This record gives sequence, structure tokens and C-alpha cells, in this order.
Amino acid sequence: MHDPRHPALYLGGRWSDRAPRLSVDDPATGEPVGSVPAATGDDVDAAVGAARAAFDGWAATDPAERAAVLDRFADAMTARETELAHTVTAEMGAPRDFSLRVQVRLAVDVLRAQAALARTFPFEEAILDGPPARVVREAAGVVAAITPWNYPLYQIAAKVGPALAAGCPVVLKPSGVAPLNAFLLAACADNAGLPPGLLSVVSGSGRVVGEALAAHPGVDMVSFTGSTGAGQHVMRTAAGTVKRVALELGGKSAAVALPDADLAAAVEATVASAFTNTGQTCTALTRLLVPAARYDEAVAAAVRAGGRYTVGDPAQPGAHLGPCASAAQRDTVVDYIRLGVKEGARVVVGGPEAPDGIPAGLAGGHWVRPTVLAGAEPGMRVVREEIFGPVLCLLRYEDEEAALRLANDSDFGLSGAVWSQDPDRAAAFARRMRTGRVEINGGAFNLNAPTGGYKQSGLGRELGRWGLEEFCETKTLQGVR
Repeated sequence: MHDPRHPALYLGGRWSDRAPRLSVDDPATGEPVGSVPAATGDDVDAAVGAARAAFDGWAATDPAERAAVLDRFADAMTARETELAHTVTAEMGAPRDFSLRVQVRLAVDVLRAQAALARTFPFEEAILDGPPARVVREAAGVVAAITPWNYPLYQIAAKVGPALAAGCPVVLKPSGVAPLNAFLLAACADNAGLPPGLLSVVSGSGRVVGEALAAHPGVDMVSFTGSTGAGQHVMRTAAGTVKRVALELGGKSAAVALPDADLAAAVEATVASAFTNTGQTCTALTRLLVPAARYDEAVAAAVRAGGRYTVGDPAQPGAHLGPCASAAQRDTVVDYIRLGVKEGARVVVGGPEAPDGIPAGLAGGHWVRPTVLAGAEPGMRVVREEIFGPVLCLLRYEDEEAALRLANDSDFGLSGAVWSQDPDRAAAFARRMRTGRVEINGGAFNLNAPTGGYKQSGLGRELGRWGLEEFCETKTLQGVR
């Protein structure tokens, strides 16, 4: 049976208890809130075996039927959305309102969007030029999905949804920091009548479970979201069996306020992006580039905007920020803030000190001040490296070409933003940015548009038809119209 705080492994549609177990802690208190099994190589074999047994039947199922299963899956999640949100809050610290609105409902929206797409996706199409030929897009095979802790349910849905829509069974390894929600998700799949073998959940260390999945000869594809270093290791491990690899990795994304921009709006939106989810967002805008002539104005606007953010109990309603998801992440963020000061930047909001006003019962939590660093320079490590915390760096530029060079001067290329009173001017600038997604004047996120990275931010795309295509192989039938 499924216990939300102490679940068993979910292997091919069956619950299977294991010992030893791994503790899961509440980042607001530092105290344990549950535990998950530490899966072994044998458990990975069992999960992959169940997925292989289910593959042929599921891949041959009519896409409309696959879509109906995804819709039932989404319905089951909606029925338990409060419990799912509470679980995410308890294990990774996202505030209650944010957990419900973004962490859970966005994941449900992804499943529904992929279900709708499966009903219309061109799994077959005729080539009309030349001799008769038909292109068939078919399921890539068994998928290993390795997901992070920052948006745990959304990242699972962004892999499981399109994989199932394409006809692929999934073996899921959730992050060890926030794994409880994945088992609750498995219970929703069970309640929705997901056929056996289509989803397994195997928790454990990356060294044991992640490597076993990436190297497994029965796995046809690995979809991984996490750090660039871990993604490189996944690629090396998967290379032994030449399996498909899709990666969404780190970011150090630039927001560029062009000289004619509404600077107050640009700063407000960029601060919000940098601080959302306590800065633990790979697509966060963490570099703000502004004209030198307007730099002091931008700093003043950042002080006003950043100063309105507070931290607080994630279990309570409100728009405050929660803690970092782990003590290690908190320490990393604080060390980077100190490093920025040592490198010559100056703190204008926040700083490395512990936040004020934390209730006594939460004193053991992993708290950090939302921070803005002015006087940042392109060569600083705080400007070049992903911090993964609520830290925004303000840089100045002399002209538009210099702004473009600064925006593209990064090992990463996941996201970005451009602000201008002239949308065409902003779009022209955005087209020259080497990054996978660019917001124009605060353009809203679209679940049907692809997201993914250039350079060391990854390979492949998620969401929309591009995300579904990642889980397809392409076959040509010659002589058939």
C-alpha cells in the first residue's frame, strides 16, 4: 500500500517495500518529514523489465486511447491537488500558494496539453515530392526519466506526459531531496488505471539508481534535468549503449533593458524572475543588463523591487519566499554572495547574513536573504556561474552591440529577456541571443511552445509537439504513399 510519508517502490504497477530507507527533510525546519526506499540495481532491473514487457502493447495503442489515459491521470492528480501541494511544500520548501498554483497545477496542465496533442500529432505523414514514401514517428522505447527537486512534479510531468503520449513506458528516478511527491504521483497513476509497467518509481542515489538507468541496455532513452556536471556524467554513462539522451541543464540567463525600455517594468520583472521559487529555477533571469547612462536608475529600482520580498513559513499563505531546499544549497548561495562582495560587487538588497524575523520553530531551516548585487562585472564568478538561489547581478553596457556580447558571453543558453518600447526592436535583438527561450517585454510562458537550451544548457526540447517528438523515432516507408 502507498503511505504518503513512507512509500514503497512502485515497480511496474505494484508497490514493493524496501529497506534501508533514505530520510526526507523539511527545509523550513531541518526535521525529517518522511523517508523513501533506497532502490538497488535489482529494483532497476525489475522496473526496466516491466517497462519492456509493456512497451509493445502501449506503443501499438491508438493515440486517442493513450490521450484518454493521460486525461484520467490528470483528473486523479486534480482530485489530490491539495495533498500534492502540501507534500511539495513539506519536502522542498515552496510556499503553499505557489506549490498549488505552479508546482501542482502546472504539472496537471502539462499532462492535459500532451493528451490534447496526442490526438492531433502527425504520427504518420506522406512525402508528396518524388517517389512514394511515408514518414512514421513511433515510440522511442523505454524511457528513464531522472528529475530534479526544484519543480519536482512539473519536471516529472514534462517527461512522463510526452513519453506516454508517444507510446513510451517510463522508469522514473526522482530527486533524493524531494521524492515523496513522485510516489504520490504514482498513486494517482494507479488510481487512474494506468496499465501495468507504464510507470515505475525507483528512488535512491544517483550513483546507484541513476547510473544503473543510464547504463541499462533495456533503456532506450534517458531524459535528464539537473546540473550541467551531472548531465555530462549521464551522457558519458549512456554512451556505452548509444541510447538517446535529452538534457535540460543549468542557466545564467540575461535580461536586457534596451536604452528605450520601461526600466521600472524591466527591473520589476527581472527581480521577480530571479527570486521566484527562492531563485531555484534554471530559467531564472539572474543577470540584468542596463545602459550605463541609466545604471543608477536601475539600481534604485532594484532596491525598491527587491526590498519588497520577504521570507517566511512556507506552510502559511502569502507571497513570501520559502527556504532553500537543502542546507547544502543554502550554504552554496551564501558562499556565492560572499564571493561576489570579495570580487568587488556591492550588496544593495539582502546579503549573506541570515534573514531577520524567522519564527523560533523554523530556526533550523535553510534560509537565505533575497539579494541584489550591483557593480557586477562580466568576469566575476557570480556573473558567470549558476548560483541557483535568489541572487540577481546588475551589469552596465555602453551600446546595444556591447549588450548583445554580454548577453551571449556565457557557457549557458537556456533563457533570456529583452525590454524595449518597440516590440520589433526587442524581437530583432532576441533573435541574435544564443539561448533557447526569450521573453519579449515580459511575454507569458506558453505550455505549447518548446523550452530547452543552447551550449551547456542542454540538448533537445521539452513541451509542445517538440517535446513529444523527443520521445519518437522516425522511420521512412519507401514505396508507400
